[in-house]
Amino acid sequence: MGAKAKKALKKNMKKIAASAASSQLPPPQNPKPSADFLPLEGGPARKAPVTSQPLENKATVLYIGRIPHGFYETEIEAFFSQFGTVKRVRVARNKKTGKSKHFGFIQFEDPEVAEIAAGAMNDYLLMEHMLKVHVIAPEDVKPNLWKGFKCNFKPVDSVQIERRQHNKERTLEEHRKMLQKVVKRDQKRRKRIQAAGIEYECPELVGNTQPVPKRIKFSED
Repeated sequence: MGAKAKKALKKNMKKIAASAASSQLPPPQNPKPSADFLPLEGGPARKAPVTSQPLENKATVLYIGRIPHGFYETEIEAFFSQFGTVKRVRVARNKKTGKSKHFGFIQFEDPEVAEIAAGAMNDYLLMEHMLKVHVIAPEDVKPNLWKGFKCNFKPVDSVQIERRQHNKERTLEEHRKMLQKVVKRDQKRRKRIQAAGIEYECPELVGNTQPVPKRIKFSED
C-alpha cells in the first residue's frame, strides 16, 4: 500500500469515528413534555389535566320504553325487585283517558343495581314487546319527573258527563237554541253532500216542530 493510500484511509477512519461520536450524544437533561393541545389565541402549549380517580356512578333512574299493555306500576315494581330495592315507579299516562303511553321510569336505591338492571332488561322480549331500558344521567332527571307518581289516576268518564249534559233540565230558550244548532248542522251537511255531487235525499228534520219536552224548567214568574 502506498503513502497516498494510507493517508486516504486515515482520513476515512477519522470521518467514521466523528460521525459515530455525534450519533451517540447524551439526551438533554430536562426534556420538554409533549403538549396535548394548543390554545386558540396563541400562548404556551398546555397539558390536559389527568384525573387520578374515575368518576363515580350516581345514576339510579332508568327509562323503560315499549311497555306492553297490562304491565303497569305494580307489575313493574314486582318484576324489577329481583335486581334490588325499588324506590319508586312511574308510568306516563294520558290525562283524559288514563291509558298508558307505553313508557315510564323506575328508580333504584343503588346505582350499581340500576346499571345491572339496564343491561339485563334492554332488548328483553316481554309480552311480545321488546323493552328499551337505559340509565338516565342525574343531570338529565327533571325536578317534576316524580310529580304525582303515587296518585291513583281516575280517568274522566266522558259517557257520564255527556249523559248529564243531555239529561239536564233546560229552559224554553235553551231548548230553542239547541234545536237551532241541530238545524244548522243539518243544513251544512246537506250542502256538503250536494257539493260532492252525490244524489241523496236527506230526511226532513221535525225537531223544530216537536212539542215542548217534559224536562223543561219553567220560570216561577
